[in-house]
Amino acid sequence: MLFRWRRQRVTDPGMRGEITPKNLLLMGPTGCGKTEIARRLAKLAEAPFVKVEATKFTEVGYHGRDVDSIIRDLVEVAQTTVKQRCKRAAAKRIAEAIEGHILHMVLGEGASHEDIAEAREKYRAGQLEDATVEIEVPTSKMPGPEGFTIQTGGMSVNVVSVFGPGGLPKGKEKRTMTVAEARPYLEEMETERQFPPELIIKEAIRVAEQEGIVFIDEIDKIVNPSGMIRHGSDPSAEGVQRDLLPMIEGSVVSTKHGPVATDHMLFIASGAFTRAKPSDMMAELQGRLPIRVELKGLTAADFERILTEPECNMIYQQQQLLGCEGVDLVFTPEAVKEIAAMAEQINKEVENIGARRLHTVLERLVEDISFEAPDKVAEVGVDIVAATDSDSSSAKQSAGGPTYVHIIDKEDVQVKLADLLKKQDLDKYII
Repeated sequence: MLFRWRRQRVTDPGMRGEITPKNLLLMGPTGCGKTEIARRLAKLAEAPFVKVEATKFTEVGYHGRDVDSIIRDLVEVAQTTVKQRCKRAAAKRIAEAIEGHILHMVLGEGASHEDIAEAREKYRAGQLEDATVEIEVPTSKMPGPEGFTIQTGGMSVNVVSVFGPGGLPKGKEKRTMTVAEARPYLEEMETERQFPPELIIKEAIRVAEQEGIVFIDEIDKIVNPSGMIRHGSDPSAEGVQRDLLPMIEGSVVSTKHGPVATDHMLFIASGAFTRAKPSDMMAELQGRLPIRVELKGLTAADFERILTEPECNMIYQQQQLLGCEGVDLVFTPEAVKEIAAMAEQINKEVENIGARRLHTVLERLVEDISFEAPDKVAEVGVDIVAATDSDSSSAKQSAGGPTYVHIIDKEDVQVKLADLLKKQDLDKYII
């Protein structure tokens, strides 16, 4: 990311064009965070990001998806990214325009300045959300939101684009709805008015070319191990590798929005490489992925950090989900350590699926309270009434209603996961 940031700030345009990205090859066992690293980098950089499975593609000329569809998908994602950027940049201007439209629809023609000022205060205070208005919304167009594309002679032809950038001629229909329901329609129409589709597409192509990130997962699955007997060319293995070569090195891909150059896109390939080795890839493809990063399997200490350090960690997610039903879910520090240790043990003894094992463990721990939550909260409500009658304060009640406190400690973890370990041990002997 720092390399791309520096490249964009090189003052000499000629030199900037000569600086090519340093593509990466991530190697490591499943569940160690290869995909998450790429996704987080793209989110931090606010760059268009697309993740694809290498096993879904076949060589050009065979039945299946060709690798050029990766770039087409990236351009579509870039359009969404550009629209979001435009909305954020013009949020105040769009909000003012929407406010004017809504006030005009609510008050009608000939409203006095006093009425407009009073209605504006009510609107900003949220008192007009339930008022009904009539707006014109676009009717559904066929055969889809972006038409359909025909691939012919290596070119991509959009059949619907001959009718204009909006596709087939579309009409408008009047619909009556509340102000709250009409606001998203008005926001979309105002955004399209201030930022025409032609400008969005032009900027999306530029963003995709200069900032796009393509993550190719399971690339080891299209690599044949050395020494393997081969009978001709494999269209889903070596054929895909050959098709990836020009795209990663830099080529021009034809899309329905126009040609898109891949010279400065960042390509990140990843794989576990348990059956094959990176050296088994085609030599040319190895050269296009010059930076290799080897990730190690996760340990109990890593699992504990995953459970506690992220802002939206898995424990916090479970607490928020059960909190919707009035359950105060509490994990003791000892329980968190035991969860991490048990996850590591199960990965070693059964199958190493990395951090995904934590989902299995946590679901087993909250399985009972997840189904019993309504009954437990109802019992607390009865206890509160009894406590009120006897002037006791043993029952707990929050501002939103009765709350049932459910504590998971180290012993609970050991008891509930012991059965899981036994079942997994037996599974190894089942043919």
